[in-house]
Amino acid sequence: MTEVLTGAQILCRVLLEEGVEVIWGYPGGAIMPFYHALPDHPRLRHVLVRHEQAAAHAADGYARASGRIGVCVATSGPGATNLVTGLATAHMDSSPVVAITGQVARPMIGRDAFQETDVIGITLPITKHNCLVRDVTELAQRAREAIAVAREGRPGPVLLDVPKDVQNQRASYEPAGPESVLRRVRSVPSPLSPRPLAEAVAEAARLIAAAERPLLMVGHGVILGDAYEAVRRLAERTGIPVITTLLGISAFPESHPLHLGMPGMHGEVHVNRAIQHADLIVGIGLRFDDRVTGNTTGFAPRAKIVHVDLDVSEIGKNVPTTLGIVGDAHQVVTELLAAVAPRDCIAWLEEIHSYARPRQERYRGDLSPEHIIAAIHDVTRDRCTIVTDVGQHQMWVAKLYPYQRPNTHITSGGLGTMGFAVPAAMGVQLARPHGPVWAISGDGGFQMNLQEIATMVQEKIPVKMAVFNNGYLGMVRQWQQFFHGRRYSATPIWSPDYVKLAEAYGIAGWRVERASELEAVLAQAAAEPGPALVEFVIEQEANVFPMIPPGATLSEPIEAEPVATAGD
Repeated sequence: MTEVLTGAQILCRVLLEEGVEVIWGYPGGAIMPFYHALPDHPRLRHVLVRHEQAAAHAADGYARASGRIGVCVATSGPGATNLVTGLATAHMDSSPVVAITGQVARPMIGRDAFQETDVIGITLPITKHNCLVRDVTELAQRAREAIAVAREGRPGPVLLDVPKDVQNQRASYEPAGPESVLRRVRSVPSPLSPRPLAEAVAEAARLIAAAERPLLMVGHGVILGDAYEAVRRLAERTGIPVITTLLGISAFPESHPLHLGMPGMHGEVHVNRAIQHADLIVGIGLRFDDRVTGNTTGFAPRAKIVHVDLDVSEIGKNVPTTLGIVGDAHQVVTELLAAVAPRDCIAWLEEIHSYARPRQERYRGDLSPEHIIAAIHDVTRDRCTIVTDVGQHQMWVAKLYPYQRPNTHITSGGLGTMGFAVPAAMGVQLARPHGPVWAISGDGGFQMNLQEIATMVQEKIPVKMAVFNNGYLGMVRQWQQFFHGRRYSATPIWSPDYVKLAEAYGIAGWRVERASELEAVLAQAAAEPGPALVEFVIEQEANVFPMIPPGATLSEPIEAEPVATAGD
């Protein structure tokens, strides 16, 4: 049935058409017509954040946890520019976020009007698509296209910029029919594949059969493509050991005997040595980025590489590829599973385990990251989704938390965005309201978006927050220690009293300084019906090991603290 609606009403209707239930935003002048229309659509729950960057991160977390689009809304100028970091984060990690921004009225565009910014130009490199809507008659179609583009193929963020007068204009609106652009199939093998899919899969099967030291390297594409079961069956059918990248963590159960761990800059020694000795690497849904490969000139020198990815531009971009297969991870792995013959890699697996070294982390005091993460796991018992910030704590969690269930590890991988965890965890919690969500941060990243505790309180979002407090920007300090002569320039960081901060926000808060306190405090925090905050006071100069130095290969790890010399 055709109706005459304002542009703002049309935006609300399109969001409802697509089944959107939650949007994250902050009102302002140029987006005010949208907010005027919003109360007439009560099925759209609006969450008022305290900063627009948090809106983008929360939409990102919601999208990653739910598999649906995350929606964030901001006004023009500073509202729109505050979304930029969150959109860049979503872009790097292939998260389907739709950002709706208000813009100054069309007659004022280009005249330096109040709060005018060319957000289309600003976000062009960090969105999958963006669009300035200049005619209300096009608004419904442009909004539907934005949603479809965000989801289809390799997901990513899309921005829709809508001038204020377009939001106020009226136009005929007709609900989308069954042939809407929204009904496109998302995961279809690309016609740009280097060779026909069946032929490429057959060649991959031949390479697997011939390999003596093969590895499966699993990335975020396995999570996005819901390919968990197919990858597990492929590993079990072939006996090939499995490595999970930072964004691939929780794509393969860590208790599985074929799981090795995380590769790269802070990957375990035996994992990186396996890569360097492998004769075949089958990479599924990953970018082979520099934090995984180290110096690419020395990466996997003995291995042929089969690269499976939905995005043809990733094939061969960072490392030479013997065989590229462009397609959805689930479909490709399912076909590969049918093509491979059963085998095992027992001798190779034993060889890899012989590379293992005892953990070299050394901590003063008894409250170590191992104790903290083990205690968090004990209280959550695999029912939890962990959202981490960026820094040392991120690596400790990635290496130590034993993930068993799919897509329960959510972090900022590609952009490495400090301040991600707290707002993203709000999005995860609304996507998964019946399970616990923990946001784990360092004292630096936590202070970037701690204002969102107010959002949690107002919206009754029961995220549990853990802060690793070492009084430093820890990962930067570690680099300064190893590569800059211990000149700790601008890395010591003061923190407020987090227990008093929690009290000021009206939530429960604890400070933990000894391992003996962990069990009781974490049990109390987990039992809280609302948000809760736990501060862990850890050793100031605790480091993450092993570590691949900048410019080095995976064969050159730093495995322990440097030996002190005279005068130190």
